[in-house]
Amino acid sequence: MSLLGIDVGTTGCKAVVFDEGGRILSSAYREYPLHFPQTGWIELDSNRVVKSVRDVVRESAGKAKKDPVRALAVASQGEAVTPIGADGKFLHNGIVTFDARTAPLVDWWEQKLPRQRIFEISGMPLHGMYTASKILWWQQNRPDVFSKAKRFLCYQDLMIQQLGLTPTIDLSLAARTMLLDIDKGVWSNELCGFAGIDPATLAKPVPAGSVIGEVPAKVAKSFGLPAGVVAVAGGHDQPCGALGAGVVEDGVGTYATGTVECITPAFGKRVVDPRLLANNIACYPHVVSGLFVALTFNFTGGSLLKWYRDTFAGGEKEKAKKAKRDVYDLILSEIPKDPTSLYILPHFTATGTPHFDTNSKGVIAGLRLSTTRGEIVRAVLEGVTYEMALNASVLGECGAEIASFRAIGGGAKSATWMQLKADLLGKPVQAMRVSEAVCLGAAILAGAGTGVYKSARDASLKLSKVERTYKPDAKRAEIYRDRFSRYRELYPALRDWLHTI
Repeated sequence: MSLLGIDVGTTGCKAVVFDEGGRILSSAYREYPLHFPQTGWIELDSNRVVKSVRDVVRESAGKAKKDPVRALAVASQGEAVTPIGADGKFLHNGIVTFDARTAPLVDWWEQKLPRQRIFEISGMPLHGMYTASKILWWQQNRPDVFSKAKRFLCYQDLMIQQLGLTPTIDLSLAARTMLLDIDKGVWSNELCGFAGIDPATLAKPVPAGSVIGEVPAKVAKSFGLPAGVVAVAGGHDQPCGALGAGVVEDGVGTYATGTVECITPAFGKRVVDPRLLANNIACYPHVVSGLFVALTFNFTGGSLLKWYRDTFAGGEKEKAKKAKRDVYDLILSEIPKDPTSLYILPHFTATGTPHFDTNSKGVIAGLRLSTTRGEIVRAVLEGVTYEMALNASVLGECGAEIASFRAIGGGAKSATWMQLKADLLGKPVQAMRVSEAVCLGAAILAGAGTGVYKSARDASLKLSKVERTYKPDAKRAEIYRDRFSRYRELYPALRDWLHTI
C-alpha cells in the first residue's frame, strides 16, 4: 500500500505519495495567491485552497495507481482559520498567520490573564497571530460572521471536513490556536471562556497519528482516491517536517526554508522556561507521542526571495520559462561566493521570534553605487539566515543547543543556499534525501496510524536519510561571526524609528 502526505501551506499546497519504504511515487503542487484587502491584512481564499488541494490529491493519486493510496494525513500551516456556516459555506476568507489586524488584541488578553498564565496553559507566548485572536477579531468587528459560524477551522481540520469526516485537529496544530490545554490535550475552558469562544465550534483535538475514519466512497472519488482510504490525524507543518527529517531526539533541529523560515528542535519533555516566554518561543506537542518541540521563526522567510523574484527578476522569469529551468537557479547563479557587507533586516511582515514586533519594517543597509544585483540576492539569503541565527542563539541560551540542522523545504535543494547557511550558522547543515519532509512526516503518521509502521518515531529514524552534509567553511564562518555581531545591533538601533513610519 502507498501513503499520501498532504501539506497545506500559506502560498501553496503539495501532495506526495510514498511507498512504505519512504520512496516518492508521485507528487503534485499548486500555488495560490495571498490577498491584501487592507494594509497589514493578509488572507487566503479558502475555496481556492480547497480546490488546489483537491487538484494535487487527484494528480498525485492518479500517478500512483499501480500502488493505490490506502491512508493519508494532512499537515498544514498553523494559526490560519476560516469561519464556516451551517450550510458548509465559507463566511469569510481565511486569515493567515502573519495578518496584523489582531495585534491590538494583545492588550485585550493582558487585561484578562497574565502572559505567564496563558503560557502555562497553552505553551504559547501571547501574540495576536494565534487562532484565538483571529476568531475574537470576528467577534468584535464582524459579529455577522461570528454569529453565523458553526465552525472555526484551521486548514488541517477544514480538509478533514472536506473529506467527508468529522472535523478533527491534532494536538500540535490545536496548540497553535492558543486555546488548548496542552497538559490535558483538550480545549481550555479557561481560555475559551475568557474569549467567548464555544469549544463546540472548534474541531475535535486528538493525538497525531490517530485514525479519524474511512473517507466516504463518493468523496474519495471526487478527490481521485480509491475506495477505502483511511484518514489519519496529521499535524502542524513544522512538527510534521521534523518527523520527516528525523528530528525525534535532542541536539538536532530542522531548518525549514519555505514561505516562513523555521528552526524546530525536539525535547523529551515539556519545557516551561521563563527565558522561552521572554523570547516569545512556544513549546508544544510534537507529532511524536511523548515529545515536544520549540518553534522559532521569521515570517518574511523565503517570501523575501519570492518578493525579489516578482519585483526585480522579470527577465529571469522569462529566460527560465523559455529554457524550462527553475527561475531561482538563474537568480542564485549571480551571487558572489563570499559574504557581502550588506545587511537586510527581514522584517517585511511582522517579525516572528524573538521580537514579536508587528510594527517593524524591512531594511536594506550598506548600499553603494558599486553594489551589484548578485550581492543584493546574496544579502537577501544572508538577512533571513542572520535572523534565524539570532533565534538559534536564543535557543542555546535556553538550554536547547543545536549541534546540526536538518534542512527541509524548497530551499534545501539549493547547494548555494545550504552552504551559505552552514557558513553563517557555523554548524553543519544536512540536506535530506526527501526535501519535502512535511509530506513525508504526514505520510509516516498515516502509516503509523494504520499499522504499517511500529511507531512514528521508529519510522522516522528508518526513513529519514541525509543526502548531503554542508560543513562551514572556516574563513567565511569567521567573517560571518563578526558580521553577525553587527547584525544584532541593527534592529535595536532602528526599532523606534521604524515604528514611526
